[in-house]
Amino acid sequence: MLNVLNKSIDESRQGEAYAPNTSSQNPVAKKFFIESYGCSMNFSDSEIIASILHTEGFGATKHEEEADLIFLNTCSIREKAELTVRKRLTEFKKLKRKNPSLLVGILGCMAERLKNKLLDEEKLVDLVVGPDAYRTLPNLIEEAEGGTKAVNVLLSRDETYAGISPVRLNSNGVSAFVSITRGCNNMCSFCVVPFTRGRERSRDVHSILDECRDLFENGYREVTLLGQNVDSYYFVDSATNHVTDFALLLKQVAEINPLLRVRFSTSHPKDITDSVLYTMRDYANICKYIHLPVQSGSSRLLQLMNRTYTREWYLSKIKRIKEIMPDCAISSDIIAGFCTEEEQDHLETLDVMKQSEYEFSYMFIYSERPGTLAAKRYEDNVDMDTKKRRLSEIVSMQNNLSYESNKKDVGKVFEVLIEGDSKRSNLQWMGRNSQNKVMIFDKTQDGKLKKGDYVNVVVNEFTQATLFCTIVN
Repeated sequence: MLNVLNKSIDESRQGEAYAPNTSSQNPVAKKFFIESYGCSMNFSDSEIIASILHTEGFGATKHEEEADLIFLNTCSIREKAELTVRKRLTEFKKLKRKNPSLLVGILGCMAERLKNKLLDEEKLVDLVVGPDAYRTLPNLIEEAEGGTKAVNVLLSRDETYAGISPVRLNSNGVSAFVSITRGCNNMCSFCVVPFTRGRERSRDVHSILDECRDLFENGYREVTLLGQNVDSYYFVDSATNHVTDFALLLKQVAEINPLLRVRFSTSHPKDITDSVLYTMRDYANICKYIHLPVQSGSSRLLQLMNRTYTREWYLSKIKRIKEIMPDCAISSDIIAGFCTEEEQDHLETLDVMKQSEYEFSYMFIYSERPGTLAAKRYEDNVDMDTKKRRLSEIVSMQNNLSYESNKKDVGKVFEVLIEGDSKRSNLQWMGRNSQNKVMIFDKTQDGKLKKGDYVNVVVNEFTQATLFCTIVN
């Protein structure tokens, strides 16, 4: 496995990690260095990129100063991500002066959205490659080595990267991402994804199942199925006309082995059907956790956002989930200060949070993204002080909800999948339960447990972010 750096600057998902370095066993002429910004989809894309380059004979390094090629796999969903990428580019100027042959590439959503601007303003950028053009990277690198700026940002209606076995980056050897859809058809007014990743398409079901089986056979015990709207997965076998929807795909992945946990993200509320919920209920190894972004609790703003539901409809969906799976945890995405948001709209968002009892949320200030429907139609007229104040109140509400949710777990017994050592001590294990809650517990003295094992624990203490437990027989 390659040794590649990946960074996430999503405000709620920061971190970095490395895969084992095998370059000494496999000497290569060129080394590359990757940083990923944003969401899990970008991280998954970096694993695809690493696989493509590895197949073509490129190696990898976790040290940017050793690299012949530096890639920033970018996100355009929030302005902060783009600003961070531009700042990071300035840091590479010193490396370029020391090594004039160094190539710097911008990949992903930001590359597609700002292709011409990047080449004009960021003089050290040599390659600009969109999210559907990663297969052409080896040829583009050759072109850039010849002194020509290399660009491919064409979107595809067909590309799903089926048949590519991703190089597992940031791998604990237990959990892995599996991409099942690409693109999006929903056209939420605030979102750039339909413009940067194209129309929605579903990956061949057989390649998904093969990848999941291969992961299990290689010791992985958890897969997370990924897509912009994962529940809208819909694949028609051209040979048999057999249809696989998301509920059936979940069932088939769960049946690979009872020891393989199945998670998925992200869900659009309109696509969470009863069939999906019943499938989750009926299979113990499908985790009882749904990420169900609400974005706003105001029906007026939801209409402006083109979310296709009202606050009442959303709350009825939350109620339905709890009816079918009372133990299901729910998390959300929430935007503070969307165009024309008034105080009553904000209060309705807080109310939906309270009624939904989210275990966790990703919470952001609205930042206008050029080219989106919101940027074209609406005025971004909520001042920054008000946005920050409302975000602070949303965060405070979520902190209270998380605290109360974890408080209810004290004394309960949960099955936990061990993912590795606790960050604080190698004398403790860290794992998550089906509800995606982080659980910390002391290792046994006999040393029989290892990463990838399941163990039952009882919750003794808690914070709003962590449950502290003891192993039970």
